[in-house]
Amino acid sequence: MQIPYEILGKIFIGISLAALMLLFVALLFGAYSFKKHRIIFPNFVLSILYLFYGPAKWICRMFGIKDTIVDEILVEVRNAVMLEKFKGVKDRRVIFLPQCLRHPDCKARCDPVTGYKCIGCERCDIGTICKAAEERGFEVYVIPGGSFVKKIIKAHMPKSCIGVACYPELVESMQGASPFMIVQGVSLTQDGCFNTKVDVDELIERMEECNV
Repeated sequence: MQIPYEILGKIFIGISLAALMLLFVALLFGAYSFKKHRIIFPNFVLSILYLFYGPAKWICRMFGIKDTIVDEILVEVRNAVMLEKFKGVKDRRVIFLPQCLRHPDCKARCDPVTGYKCIGCERCDIGTICKAAEERGFEVYVIPGGSFVKKIIKAHMPKSCIGVACYPELVESMQGASPFMIVQGVSLTQDGCFNTKVDVDELIERMEECNV
């Protein structure tokens, strides 16, 4: 039996065009939600952009748009989707901070399960964040990598978390953690892998949303 390559080719092209159309619509909905702070069709946007993450970035570059907008949309839409549930959690709340927020001369030691324990030297913002978190019922973990999140989830079973990272890292970690807890993400204002920064006021405001 002869394989109908021409028909198969047309089917493939049709499916590809349909996928591109869905992706383009998801980007439009996501961009609108991100800019206007009015979330529309969030589950559709999340599903399509996660499924076609690489092509979505390619489309942005083709139109001269910074491809990090895809990460920003995914983080902010997920934040909006989970916000009400996040507000309802009153115990076992944690904050995950990246170790790159530490001062270059930080003397804190790294625990193999929970990461770095801040010693309060006041050389970086972590001490301020830890103090604010303690006052608002959050436990802070300063972690060297995503594997520590898995260890902490297994050992302490938190109900909700605020993750701090660059947007691409937030996209991956929020997707991985969301089946186990309610998540919120706060992006770094200065990223890289060394001497990074976060808006401490924004992070505190996110904590206080649980205490309203």
